[in-house]
Parts: sequence; structure tokens; C-alpha cells
Amino acid sequence: MINTALHHGKALLTLSAHSLAKHPKQLTAAIAAVFLGAGGGAWALASLGPDISQLPVQQVVQVVQPQVPAVALELPALTQNLYRSDVTRSTDTADILLTRMGVDDPQAAQFLRNDPLTRQWLLGRSGRNVTVETQDAQRLSKLSARWSPDDSGQFKRLVVERQLQGFTSRLETAPLQAASRLASGTIHSSLFAATDEAGLPDSIAIQLAEIFSGDIDFRRALRKDDRFNVVYEVLEGDGEPLRTGRVLSAEFVNAGKTFQAMWFQPASSEASNLANKGGYYNLDGQSLRRAFLSSPVQFSRVSSGFAMRFHPILQKWRAHLGTDFAANTGTPARTVGDGVVTFAGQQTGFGNVVFIKHRNNTETVYAHLSKILVKRGESVSQGASIGLVGATGWATGPHLHFEVRVNGVQQDPMALAQKSETVPVPAAAIPLFKQLASSVRSELQAAASIQQTQFE
Repeated sequence: MINTALHHGKALLTLSAHSLAKHPKQLTAAIAAVFLGAGGGAWALASLGPDISQLPVQQVVQVVQPQVPAVALELPALTQNLYRSDVTRSTDTADILLTRMGVDDPQAAQFLRNDPLTRQWLLGRSGRNVTVETQDAQRLSKLSARWSPDDSGQFKRLVVERQLQGFTSRLETAPLQAASRLASGTIHSSLFAATDEAGLPDSIAIQLAEIFSGDIDFRRALRKDDRFNVVYEVLEGDGEPLRTGRVLSAEFVNAGKTFQAMWFQPASSEASNLANKGGYYNLDGQSLRRAFLSSPVQFSRVSSGFAMRFHPILQKWRAHLGTDFAANTGTPARTVGDGVVTFAGQQTGFGNVVFIKHRNNTETVYAHLSKILVKRGESVSQGASIGLVGATGWATGPHLHFEVRVNGVQQDPMALAQKSETVPVPAAAIPLFKQLASSVRSELQAAASIQQTQFE
């Protein structure tokens, strides 16, 4: 132990001697500081590094930009643009419309009241998509209104915009863009209730009933838990839906039986002029267009079917050998098949009535019309308007009394429609049809999955 201590002591003396020889000034200063500290003054350890006077000197030159005072910075004012969309109402004035859309701008309201384009195309018109852009303090920056007036494939756009000199307006025309939508639903009470629940517009519900009308009696044969899947077209302007197009494909399960349909339009080189118009086919290639429609008006509630009933005027039970379609006065009445008008005029009980002769000794009757649109001897095609619904003759309210007679005997119009023949896809168009039908099956499966997801 003693030998070890002596060994470390010698090493420390050797290191101290070496440091004294190399840094005499620094050690002298350190010793002086110790003595000064012992005298009551503050003391500090001196650096044992090299003498600063012996270190090399390097000059660094750098340009420094003076700091700009905060008051000298002029930042642009931050503005927040807000957007809001709505649909116009028939009761809208300039002030009502702007207030509902969160705009408080008397100058803008005055411009809309006096602008000829706005007064002609926007104010007082319902169903037009409107988008406003506002700045701070709810001032109007821009207003755009869009609507599709017809089936031309285009839409109108009214633009009102704030400029330096005030507001300006312009009317533009742009092409509609088609997009596909999927939907699915289940019947609990009625077709319209189910389509409302699925978020479908009434026009799609009507098309569904029209497409499958030859196979399903939508007035009497719907069952609870019947279901449908549909792929339909929506026509958009500037990314906003403006109008519903046609049903592209559909599937309806009625009383456990499945019916499918797809829209198909062969090329002109593959079909006759009639088929080239396009139509609905089942996925096996049979046309859903039959020789006779089941209904002389678009799908609507039926007030009296083909059965016995208590006559509201004669006050007695009698066979009602026809179908009464409740509809508003002025609703178009259409012929259910190609034929020739044999009578167009007035008859006791029927009021204004039209008789049409079809092939195979079949005759149809359209009674209680408010107006007749055809003449005796005129040829008419299936679906053509032959009159307007009314309440003439023995009628307690506006409706269309419709009869089908075969060899002079009244028949159930639905039964006649289901028995009428169909037309297949033209032979030359079959390869394309099969290819499209395969895609349709996948689309309908995707539509069905929407409802499955809702219940999971």
C-alpha cells in the first residue's frame, strides 16, 4: 500500500514539473489567485490552456441586414370567403333569397331587383340551384344559378359578380355531365314510400314501374319485403346534380321472383329504325316493350280496379269492367298500343271518350276526358297522347276510365299486357349486348350491397 502511494506521488510531481515548464505564467497566476482568495476576496480558477496572446488571429467580415421595424410592415388584410348553396323557391324575391343564404348586402339586393337577366331567369322560379360566395361582413362577391330547361344535354348558368364598378350579370350555356348513381330499397307499404326512404326522386320510381309494368302489377301485386336495386343516371352542371336521367339498369324482386332490366341501344348498322331508338331488355336479350302497355297513364294510384264495385252514382253494386286511374285534370292519357281511332266524341256516361281499334279484334276505351286530342280515322302509336284526364260524363272527380275489349268482351288490361309478345335483341347486336349484360350484373350486385351495408 505504501509503495503504491509513493509511486502515484512521484507521477504527480513529474506531471507538475512538466506543466510548470510548459505554462509558467498560467501556474503563477493560479497560485496568486489562491493567495488572494485566502485574503477574503473572490477567487476563480484560471484556464490551463495556451496563452491567448499566442493564438492565431482570424478576421471575419459579414454583412448584416438591419431589422425592419414592425410598424413598417404592411401585410394585406386577411379575407375569408364563404360559400353556400340552396334551391330557389317560387316565392323568392331578391331580399328573401339573399337573406336565406346569409347575405346582408343592400347593394347586391338592389342590383338583383333591377337586373333584367335575374328577374327573367331567377326570381320567382323554383328548383334552380344557387351558390353564393360572400366576403367579410356578409357582402356578396358572386352568385351562380344553374338549371337544365330541357333534354338538350345542356344547362343554363346565370352569373352575378361584383366588379370594381359594381355588379354585372351574364347568362351562359354549358354541357351537362352524366354520372351514375346506385340505390336499393325494400317495400314496406308502397313503391313511393320505399323510393323516398332510399333517397330516389319520384321520376325514378315512375320509371321503375313503367319498365316492369308488363311483368308486375304495381297497383295490386306489390308485397311487403319486395325489394329493388337500381342504377340510374344523374345529369350534373358544375358538379351539381340538376336533373335525373333514365334508369340504366334495375332489378325488382316481387313475391320471390326476380325481374331484371337494362337499357340497350344498338348501333344503327345493327338494328332497324324502331329498335335503334333504344329500349329496355331483360338480361337474356328479350325486349320489355310489349304490344300493349298495362296503363294508359303514367304510374299512379288506382281508385277502382277490374272487379265488382258499388257504383257511386247509380248507388248499386255492378261489375266494373274497366280500370279507373285517379289523376289530376289535364294529365295526358296515352294509347296502350298501335291502332286507329274509331270514335272520338261524347257519349252518355262516358262523357268525352275515345275508342281505338287494335289488331286481333282488340279495342280500348278512354273515358271522362277533359279534352280530346285525336280525330276519327287517325292512326296512333303506342304511348301517344290521345286526350287529357277530366271528369266529364258520370264522374265524381277527375280520373280516367279505361277498358280493354277483345271480340267485344271486356278484359283485364294487366292480363292482356302480360300476354302480349316481346321482341328480342337484333342478332347482329347480341355480342355487344352480352358484354354489357355482364357489366350490368356486377352493377346490380353493387347496388344490392348498399342496402346490406345499411343493415349491418
